[in-house]
Amino acid sequence: MDSLSFLNRLKAHPSYTDQIAHVEHLPSREAVFGELTSALPAALEERLKEEGRLPLYRHQAEAVNHIRRGKNVMVATPSASGKTLCYNIPTLERLLGDPRARALYLYPTKALAQDQMRSLRELAGSLFSPVDFAIFDGDTPYAERAAVRKHARIILSNPDMLHIGILPNHRSWSSFLRNLKYVVLDEAHVYRGVFGSHVALILRRLRRLCELYNAHPQFIFCSATIANPGEHAERLTGLPFTVVASDGSPRGGKEFVFWNPPIVDKEKSTRRSPNSEATLLFTQLVSQYIRTLTFTRTRRLAELIYTYSRDHLAQTNASLSRRIRPYRAGYLPELRREIEKALFSGELLGVVATNALELGIDIGDLEATVLTGYPGSIASTWQQAGRSGRSGEGSLSFLIAMDNPLDQYFMRHPEAFFEKSAENALINPHNPYILRAHLLCAAWEVALTEIDERFFGFAFAPEVQELERQAMLVKRNGKWYLSPSIGYPAQGVGIRGVSGAPYALMDASSNGLLETVEADTAFFQIYPGAIYLHQGEPYLVKTLDIPARTAYAEPTLLPYYTDTKELTDLRIRQVHRSKKIGDIEVLLGGVAVTTTVTGFKKKKHFTDEVIGEEALDLPPYHFETVGLWFDLPKEAGERIYREGLDFPGGLHAVEHAAIAILPLFALCDRGDIGGVSTPLHADSRKAQVFIYDAYPGGTGIAEKGYELIGELWRATLQVVSECPCQDGCPSCIQSPKCGNNNEPLDKKAAVLLLEGLMSQVKSQKSNLT
Repeated sequence: MDSLSFLNRLKAHPSYTDQIAHVEHLPSREAVFGELTSALPAALEERLKEEGRLPLYRHQAEAVNHIRRGKNVMVATPSASGKTLCYNIPTLERLLGDPRARALYLYPTKALAQDQMRSLRELAGSLFSPVDFAIFDGDTPYAERAAVRKHARIILSNPDMLHIGILPNHRSWSSFLRNLKYVVLDEAHVYRGVFGSHVALILRRLRRLCELYNAHPQFIFCSATIANPGEHAERLTGLPFTVVASDGSPRGGKEFVFWNPPIVDKEKSTRRSPNSEATLLFTQLVSQYIRTLTFTRTRRLAELIYTYSRDHLAQTNASLSRRIRPYRAGYLPELRREIEKALFSGELLGVVATNALELGIDIGDLEATVLTGYPGSIASTWQQAGRSGRSGEGSLSFLIAMDNPLDQYFMRHPEAFFEKSAENALINPHNPYILRAHLLCAAWEVALTEIDERFFGFAFAPEVQELERQAMLVKRNGKWYLSPSIGYPAQGVGIRGVSGAPYALMDASSNGLLETVEADTAFFQIYPGAIYLHQGEPYLVKTLDIPARTAYAEPTLLPYYTDTKELTDLRIRQVHRSKKIGDIEVLLGGVAVTTTVTGFKKKKHFTDEVIGEEALDLPPYHFETVGLWFDLPKEAGERIYREGLDFPGGLHAVEHAAIAILPLFALCDRGDIGGVSTPLHADSRKAQVFIYDAYPGGTGIAEKGYELIGELWRATLQVVSECPCQDGCPSCIQSPKCGNNNEPLDKKAAVLLLEGLMSQVKSQKSNLT
């Protein structure tokens, strides 16, 4: 596509008001090829030639060579670099040489498994029977599952199905597990936080059962570029890995545009809604018949932007309004397949999606991507932007800034994005809440023994003892068995959270199931009075039956959407580590968090104006996790009081801004972190700021913040001090999730506190030198 012409067209649009903050030209790049140490089977080599896959790129050849030597391999190269061949070639080669050999491919989404099945069948051609490859996931009809288990030589699945469908029924899968040679984990960077911690323990359960059947499969991982690919792979499996990270693939040129919504209220420094900016860009691209994928951060926003775009196109070109669709998790399987098929075939010109379509799916002639808000990590940003231009032609990507500190930081400092290396992927397989759940699952599969510490690590013994104390495990003859009262434990362990079975959202007008909602977000999405969007259509939640985990909603035409208000209380449980930075004490430890959803706001579409608020009476959500906290400089506090500034408001502002900036250093989302600030905490009797992992047991984010606290303070000061507003705005110290309606906040006090913290960092550095 002619990216520059399209950008000029945008600049001539009546609504353009200098939104283009930066354009980064990414030049095209020639391929670098590699060689295999020995020839492929003639039939497989012929297929690769027919498909235009030879010669192999440097990283592909390097990965295949390592896998042939029996190594566990992590391939960490950018999007669209051809990572799929890194595992398909050695797997097909092994299957051609060994009729009994089996392989398990794991993908984080069903859409990706569907896409990779097409790719695998195209590559294999007539070398294999159609029954040799099969998808086995929650959408696989029960009548077909036995045949898949018996005949398939490569099974494409996901960690969820491995956890709940394969491992607990391993005796039925004994032949497959006994002959398992390769386990592939694609998009490994996605397995972070709570989800990644669950998957790490599922893979350990898989290794344990494979050993039972005298099998020792190799693991092949593929990932976007992250800072710690080898460490991440080893933490996921407990095994050593060889890393392949030298990308040899070619790349088409790309124009990457940083798009900042214009300020609409100079006094408050508020900007035009990024949702309306996304609608503008998406509809302009589709109107020019440019195939476009627009990403959003949440399910609700995917529905909102689709609705805005559909209505706009219906007025300008009705036929185009029928060639766009929303796509997100939560849809029933039949609807997802329908949208995927229409997208892959070219019937659709555009899709508005959550990150459910971020991963690996090859849409060769997709020309543009629109990212509505920074996705939360550099790795995810490149993954989403990389969905366009995969055919090697030129492409265009937009990153629309949200009105928050990190997005605005990148708008002012694009070099901080384009010159920064990727973040660390963080998991915590020793999280007690997660580990205990998987120990129960493992005990169901095969009774636990002391030697299982090899798989589950140092936390195995104390957590088994705790489960025994709770009478969930029973010890007999040196083995721990599942208590008969437990039942089928895997059924109750949702691996994409830590809070149990999901809630069902029912259409009260038809009593049909609309979709499911994760338990840890239910009180924030389907409370009574909430507006919930499904396929672009708004539903008003009328009732929430908590014991039955069911909400009932009905179609509505109300002209607003809703956002929750929450209050959070935090107590210190124990201190794990502490350090001094100058006179400031920084601590890391266990904390107990209690969050109560107290009400919700009604916000008008397009303008986000608050038009009403209502109270809610919902039970509190309580969990224990890991947090960091730090004191504030005494001198800065004294100056704040002398100048008549608001000390609690300064603390509150520092908390908001620091939480917003922490994802710059850890591969996490803003929603993965929580915070509390207080001028006098009940436990420490000090003025302190707390930042904590927003999941029970913690996932390593607070620990990373503790390690990099000086860098976090520096970046936070930069964000707050550089923001052009006078008194604080969403771009620096205001938070859309603040349960106190962003009160009190004091930007000037926050700057003084952050300057005081940085003076302690500088003082410590000068003392060291």
